[in-house]
Amino acid sequence: MLHIRTRSELVKYCLDNKVEILNFHYCGWDGRLKTLNFVIRDEEHLLNILEAGERVDGSSLFPFVEAGRSDLYVVPRYRTAFRNPFADVPTVDLLCSFFNRDGDPFESSPEYVLHKAHEVFKAQTGLEMQTMCELEYYIIAEDDGMYPIADQKGYHESAPFNKFEDFRVEAVRLITQAGGMVKYAHSEVGNFRMDGKIYEQNEIEFLPVDIEEAAEQLIVAKWIMRQLAYDYGVTISFAPKITAGKAGSGMHVHCKFTKGGKSVMAEGGDITDTVRKAIAGFMDAGTSLPAFGNPNPLSFMRLVPNQEAPTSLCWSHSNRSALVRVPLGWTSTKDMSAICNPLEKPEERDFSDKATFEWRASDATCNTYLLMAALCCAARHGFAMPDALEVARKTYVGLGVDIHAAGNASILHSLEQLPVSCREAAKELDKDRLIYTGDGVFSDSMVDYLISCLNSFTEEDIKLALSGCIA
Repeated sequence: MLHIRTRSELVKYCLDNKVEILNFHYCGWDGRLKTLNFVIRDEEHLLNILEAGERVDGSSLFPFVEAGRSDLYVVPRYRTAFRNPFADVPTVDLLCSFFNRDGDPFESSPEYVLHKAHEVFKAQTGLEMQTMCELEYYIIAEDDGMYPIADQKGYHESAPFNKFEDFRVEAVRLITQAGGMVKYAHSEVGNFRMDGKIYEQNEIEFLPVDIEEAAEQLIVAKWIMRQLAYDYGVTISFAPKITAGKAGSGMHVHCKFTKGGKSVMAEGGDITDTVRKAIAGFMDAGTSLPAFGNPNPLSFMRLVPNQEAPTSLCWSHSNRSALVRVPLGWTSTKDMSAICNPLEKPEERDFSDKATFEWRASDATCNTYLLMAALCCAARHGFAMPDALEVARKTYVGLGVDIHAAGNASILHSLEQLPVSCREAAKELDKDRLIYTGDGVFSDSMVDYLISCLNSFTEEDIKLALSGCIA
């Protein structure tokens, strides 16, 4: 990332570095990055591009925009500027916002919906919301038969057992250069062979940042990874399920709240009531959130029992079958580094600012902006619920409790279940629509369109999903 904040800084950078190409990027309804290319002629031309933006056909980007009123503006956000890592000549890329013919933000742009959600959240709670994602994916390539890994035993394997460590490392290097705050990357459980090909699952995890930036980083990261896979001559898939019986790929979202730049997540070695209220919001909205985070029939192939994917509305500490998990959060003050490094002098440590809680249902087929906006609405809903702490208490499952074990049937039957199809998710969204349309974040027309999309899948679409088709 170029760490640019103003137009004058960007112009200076382009002139000093002899930048030849400027690329505008923006997301349509499908959540994928779109591109508009400019060849920079001179300083005046560059200034005009950066100040005025450009026209685009909104009806080709958003299916609910009428062709007769389709023109929209795209205007770059200077802080998002980064060097294009794939270009042969000096090239700068920027993310853009949409505006209507009157020069106002386009209300139905997913990027602006997320902005509205966060602004309302901040105004009503006095907090800021940060998120980060765990992005799981499969690399699919010809199987050379060398150094095989046992089926579904790929977790944290190293090369040469893990075949695409070089790809993973190069991906995180390029994502970081483009401004992504990467925490780490590693191989994941999924590893199998089928029809002469190897299917290898990996994961890239990010650090918590402002929820709007988190969505942007993920969208750019997926664009970089797809381009890199094309250059490597391999296939990359973010599909939630490749085939039955093998590990699916989720996109878990970790959430964090701050006030005045300081975390409000942990106190006295445990999570705060602030966190419990937000989790209660996720529990209350839990059946409708999949409408945003699981918009594909394949999504519901992943959400099945005994696959480390949630099926019930519950939360827990360190329990990977729960819908919301509170992972290890460095709540102990013991200096672990001194314990394993005897030459270090032990000191009392406070790493509680690392604490997060994790929404585990969503996958990367979603529109990231819309999912983040919906999660922000659900958290705000939790803070407004008068019985939030009671809801949190009732939906808590103890540490280490497997709700699918035979002896825990009573616990399982006491919990509400997630939808099992796009159509069920659509019904739940209609029931919960006020959580999302309150305070003008989502419009009713946008919710209606989401519902129609979820209801539009045919029997043939579902059969394709069940056959293990890669999305």
